[in-house]
Amino acid sequence: MYLADCHLHSRVSPDAGDSMTTLAEAAIAAGLDELCFTDHVEPIVWASTDLRGPYDWSALAAEFDAAQAAAGDRIKLRLGIELGDACWDFAHTEKLLADAPPLDFIIGSVHMLSKRYGGLDLYYFDPKTEEEAYDGVADYLGQVKELAEWGKFDVLGHLTLPLRYLNENRGWNLSMDRFGSEITDIFAILNRKGIGIELNTNRGNTPLPDEKWLRLYKDMAAEPIITLGTDAHTPDFVGRAVQERQALLRECGFKRFCTFERRKPVWHDL
Repeated sequence: MYLADCHLHSRVSPDAGDSMTTLAEAAIAAGLDELCFTDHVEPIVWASTDLRGPYDWSALAAEFDAAQAAAGDRIKLRLGIELGDACWDFAHTEKLLADAPPLDFIIGSVHMLSKRYGGLDLYYFDPKTEEEAYDGVADYLGQVKELAEWGKFDVLGHLTLPLRYLNENRGWNLSMDRFGSEITDIFAILNRKGIGIELNTNRGNTPLPDEKWLRLYKDMAAEPIITLGTDAHTPDFVGRAVQERQALLRECGFKRFCTFERRKPVWHDL
């Protein structure tokens, strides 16, 4: 069994504090074969809606080089990014990416609601009624659809992310069931563009997306492209539930998953 974690954050991200070297050592201790760092890159300043200046790619590259030197041949390390909320300003996002070093992998994701909500981060979205909650989910999926149409990334990250915050943090018991048409449309766009999805292990909590949507994606995709990642922000979550989520993929009918090298999928049997 090939074990890879293709979504985690080091101190290069504003919401994490450990070095890539520390995270790589945690991955080695957890028995992983491969690790892809995916620190946050957004067109806006963290915790605001102001456009950011140039991204410090040199800091990212230096951190990665140090981790590679420390890890040696004990694990395969890849350098990627989580490209968040590009739909806030696609043109500015493309300017940021133009200066990027060679990357192995780009996750496209949405964390913020639209301008209608003032760009509110989902983490802070605190609806008072179920309908308000579902209105927010609908807004989020609208942003995801825009991102998919733009399509300059490799896989769509944590499709059902609102459930992490609404259910796990806010105590709701919501599902994405009423949004089957919207999710089907998103999958159709991704398939047309040759973009995959991520199975986010959610650090051992409810997978994002869960079984229902994994089965739909598998049935819709001529060649399902799917990666696994924990979204770890600390060493203790590196590799968490990756084996269990491989089992889930097998149950859903997947035969293989992939990692990425220089933006191309590398396949691994389940």
